[in-house]
Amino acid sequence: MKISLADTGLNRSDLHTQFISGEPFPLLVMDHFLPTTVVNGLSEEIAAFQDFQKTNDYIFAKNKFENPSIDMLGPNGAAIKELLLSPEMAEALTLIYGTRVFVDPDFVGGGLHRGGEGSFLDMHADFNLHPRNRRWIRELNILLYLNKKWRPEYGGNLDLRHAHTGETGSIEPVFNRLVLMLTKDFTLHGYKPITFPSGQFRTSIATYAYSEAGANDDLTNMRTTTSWVPESGGVMKSIVAKVTPKLVELKQKILGSSTARKR
Repeated sequence: MKISLADTGLNRSDLHTQFISGEPFPLLVMDHFLPTTVVNGLSEEIAAFQDFQKTNDYIFAKNKFENPSIDMLGPNGAAIKELLLSPEMAEALTLIYGTRVFVDPDFVGGGLHRGGEGSFLDMHADFNLHPRNRRWIRELNILLYLNKKWRPEYGGNLDLRHAHTGETGSIEPVFNRLVLMLTKDFTLHGYKPITFPSGQFRTSIATYAYSEAGANDDLTNMRTTTSWVPESGGVMKSIVAKVTPKLVELKQKILGSSTARKR
């Protein structure tokens, strides 16, 4: 099975303008991203899949599970991975973003994500330097939502906030919706506790696009850890959020990145 970028509409010439005009920061939302037969087949593969690892963001997330190996889902998952890693996808993302980028072939921190009962993800800015390849600068989040029969009362919207301007936004996680989002220190995002019906999960596939640092780029202040900015939980949680990146960075120096080891 093979999926062409032309099957998705992601190679349209007007997408760069849409992306840079996104609010509260550059982003692009595209509905009906995958062909119907592919996305329905993918949903069936996910429903039958059991090999998930619980996220280690215990304080700032709840009941969140992941597996970076979407090719293990079945033929549809493998075809989607091939599409995401294809040269034509890299070229399309480069045209949309305006800077040459490529998708991480190991999906570090990404892959299949599922949120169970009461799942939430506190507002945060993602790590902006690849945990394994310290010359790769993270530029874009690529999020494909796979929530069939989603309803607003279930929650799980992708909440957005510009850390500098305070401007906010919200994107419903509807079935077969693709979100391309700038990822920098100020592009805060997360989702509030969900109330999906029993047996249903907030489901998405995530991967990330990177640029290669130049010889003169200063990476001193870039992070291989997530920066948390919780909007609830009180003063103590906010204090923990401030010190967590430094503690995780120290742990990474001693033991390596647990995110990078998930494979």
